Amino acid sequence: MLIHPQIDPIAIAIGPLAVRWYGLMYLVGFASAFLLARSRIKRGMSGNISYEIFDDLFFFSVLGVVLGGRLGYVLFYKPAYYFSHPLEILSVWQGGMAFHGGFLGVLVAMLYIARKHRIRWLEITDFIAPLTPLALAAGRIGNFINGELWGRVTDLPWGMVFRGAGPLPRHPSQLYQFALEGVLLFVILWLYSAKPRSTGAVSAVFLIGYGVLRFIAEFFREPDNFLGLLAFNLSMGQWLSLPMIIIGFVMLAWATRKV
Repeated sequence: MLIHPQIDPIAIAIGPLAVRWYGLMYLVGFASAFLLARSRIKRGMSGNISYEIFDDLFFFSVLGVVLGGRLGYVLFYKPAYYFSHPLEILSVWQGGMAFHGGFLGVLVAMLYIARKHRIRWLEITDFIAPLTPLALAAGRIGNFINGELWGRVTDLPWGMVFRGAGPLPRHPSQLYQFALEGVLLFVILWLYSAKPRSTGAVSAVFLIGYGVLRFIAEFFREPDNFLGLLAFNLSMGQWLSLPMIIIGFVMLAWATRKV
């Protein structure tokens, strides 16, 4: 049995100003996506997306992640609470971001850029998809540092006791998600996108890969206590991942039909 290291969530404090590890992990995630994108453009792996278009895309994608992630958490997970306490919707520093909401926010940002620069939307999503997993991985490290989103109770030797989760050891599910949705998905997408693919295929593989890996990881993650398990003993994360998997397979069939 292991004990969570209980790292101070504040990385740097200067007087009243506090910089939290979770915020730093977001910066690491954005930085990794930015550097990988510019590398792909330099190597001629970006299609019609230039440095200038990417800079525009990056700005609106960051807005999409933050605004969409927060609104997704509010609407998907705790709508009744936040509708009763609307001012707390702005309290992002208290935690509460949803990947599926951030994902939708980025889709909207990409749609805007596609129309603005007259580029096919799926060409942009294919470009962005391989950049995303390492940013997700950084976010999961932030969850682990905060000691939040812990796993279900386990008797495995690497089970970990988290502060606030009781005395029983639990799956370090944040690290599972780091490895699955972050590292493994990055390797899959990077290798798959290294060769020319039909438009939409890389995006489809991202949807399938993330949906399946998140669905698996949710079996080890403790469901949110205010939701519990839903129909068929599936969590909210699993229910939100199912449409991604289905849409991904439909997209892949459509994209590869011409090959």
